[in-house]
Amino acid sequence: MAEATHPESKPVPGAEHIIVVIGRTRHKMVQAEIQEAGRRGARVIEVRLDFLAKAPDFKRLLDNKPCPMIATVRRPIDGGRWPGSEEARLMLLRQAIVAGFDWVDLETDIIDKVPRFKTVKRIVSYHNMRSVPADLEQIHARMCDQDADVVKIAVRTQHPGENLRLLELVRTAKRPTIAMGMGDLGMPSRILGAKYGAPFTYGAFNKERGIAPGLPSFDELQRVFFYEHINAHTRVFGVVGDPIGHSLSPLVHNTAFRQLGINAVYLPFRVPRPDLITFFKDWERIPVEGYSVTLPHKEVAASLALVRDEMVNMTQSANTLVRRVDGNFSAYNTDYRGATDSLLAHMARATDGRAPSLSGRLTLVLGAGGVARSVAHALHREGALVHIANRTEERAHKLAEEIGCRALDWAARHSVSAEIVINCTPVGMHPKVDESPLHPSFLKPGLIVFDTVYNPETTLLVKEARNRGCQVLTGIDFFVRQAAAQFRLFTGQEPPLEVMYKTVKRALSPVTLREE
Repeated sequence: MAEATHPESKPVPGAEHIIVVIGRTRHKMVQAEIQEAGRRGARVIEVRLDFLAKAPDFKRLLDNKPCPMIATVRRPIDGGRWPGSEEARLMLLRQAIVAGFDWVDLETDIIDKVPRFKTVKRIVSYHNMRSVPADLEQIHARMCDQDADVVKIAVRTQHPGENLRLLELVRTAKRPTIAMGMGDLGMPSRILGAKYGAPFTYGAFNKERGIAPGLPSFDELQRVFFYEHINAHTRVFGVVGDPIGHSLSPLVHNTAFRQLGINAVYLPFRVPRPDLITFFKDWERIPVEGYSVTLPHKEVAASLALVRDEMVNMTQSANTLVRRVDGNFSAYNTDYRGATDSLLAHMARATDGRAPSLSGRLTLVLGAGGVARSVAHALHREGALVHIANRTEERAHKLAEEIGCRALDWAARHSVSAEIVINCTPVGMHPKVDESPLHPSFLKPGLIVFDTVYNPETTLLVKEARNRGCQVLTGIDFFVRQAAAQFRLFTGQEPPLEVMYKTVKRALSPVTLREE
């Protein structure tokens, strides 16, 4: 994709900023959130009048407004909550304009029914809650010819590549355009619009209100993606997985970019397993310079790379892809070293700094996926006696044969007298937060329990292991070590390791959650 220009467009107030969306049923709460949003730096606020349980009191809503405000009354067909007639809705929109709102949002089919008034700016919008229509480009062209200051398109994305159609609309638009994909598949378009000329994006003041599918919060856009710093020259990186919404990788990498003054953004790409190969091909158009790779794609990612490091060749699993000058990928495995470094550092602390060793240690690895492959190979190379247990017995035996260690039936995992146990399964992370891969009776004082799940940090396994006197290593140290190695591969610079570690700890802290 080329860099965007809008030669026929005039500057839009609030350009390259975030519209903070407020939708509450009570006037009192709307007023409170307007003032708080202003204190947090909001430049433009959208008030969803269709959320209000009572008729809007414009004097109360507009009193002491901290910044320009947009009036929106959304129909159910467009994802809104307006319960009344269309005639009453149009009347309310006209009243909002006259009352003193600075902007008004009007759907493409009604914009001609609501005349301009003084200096009030107009957004012409189109919403499709089901899909991205085949004739989206034609719809957009018609909207650009309507009497509006900004064109807004919000559609439900079904495939990762549909984000690129939306970004292309933004890039080539003759009128300032916001084009966003709804749902978690559409998140990249909400963020990358700024790179291609979108005047702003939308963020919920209170994400829990369910204003729109996949709508990020104002805080996320500011603190995770640093949205207002994105421009045409911003480099793009990301993490590929399914699911991906729980990942702290965007927060960690974007914070590191900002710390070192690197003009780059790191995005979450939810990519279903069947779409992975097509996804990498499609997103060459941005291009994305590097990817972190997580469940369930690590083994496929290894097979797609033209150049693979020793660890990838050994494990047949890649958690990092870096785009080469020729457009192909080099694949790396930072899980391999991160796991043993974390484990040995923990053991050194537990033995007052004496040189630790994994040689001869009976170790139980739970799982046989990408992380488990890396961990098992690393442990074997360090001389550990590795046993592998996995729910799918065939995968456990295949990995054990490859490494030259022992495989166990999942039902027999508790029969091993292990000194170290490492959970490499997703059990313990969302949505399995109330599950543990081991029965509490297996956990004995002195056993080293290493859970590679980092979000949440205190999984049920970690909690039970601590309660029973085990030596516990959570997934945070492992996560930060492998992320730091990825950052080095992406940028060629030394990562701010301490900043990355503190960022993860703060994000997972219950105190932080209460504060926010």
